[in-house]
Amino acid sequence: MTLLLRKLKFAAIALIVVAAIPAHADMPARPTLKVATLDGKTFDLAAERGKWVIVNYWATWCVPCIKEMPDISNFVAAHKNVAAIGLAFDDSEPADIKAFVAQHPVVYPIAQVTLDKPVKDFDEPRGLPTTWLISPDGKVAKRFVGPVTPALLKAAIGGK
Repeated sequence: MTLLLRKLKFAAIALIVVAAIPAHADMPARPTLKVATLDGKTFDLAAERGKWVIVNYWATWCVPCIKEMPDISNFVAAHKNVAAIGLAFDDSEPADIKAFVAQHPVVYPIAQVTLDKPVKDFDEPRGLPTTWLISPDGKVAKRFVGPVTPALLKAAIGGK
């Protein structure tokens, strides 16, 4: 599938109403995620145990993704028990993603996940944005397809 067709497929699917979807049956109970961030650091999901973690797949061309980024950033900033990682699911050059993030700053780290090298323990998103919510014990609590809002995140973590 060409990159353009894949982007169009994701854009069409991204229009789906947000739904909480159970984790994929083949997904590990406690997924691992260790990625190099755009700022040259390493994000390790295991190091975030004890916090809720938002794992957010997005792309520079995805309008709903861009719209939810400030909401996720503000939610993380307002909740000390919540961390996040943004996974740019995008074949753009890293410099282009860095420039995009400079124009759309967030308080959480960003890493790039290319289409040919997906993250091991997380399913390839079927639409963007796709957000995984990991509980403080490291288990998958929810998966959202479509934009998340502060209200959805608050409800998912029990208002904490």
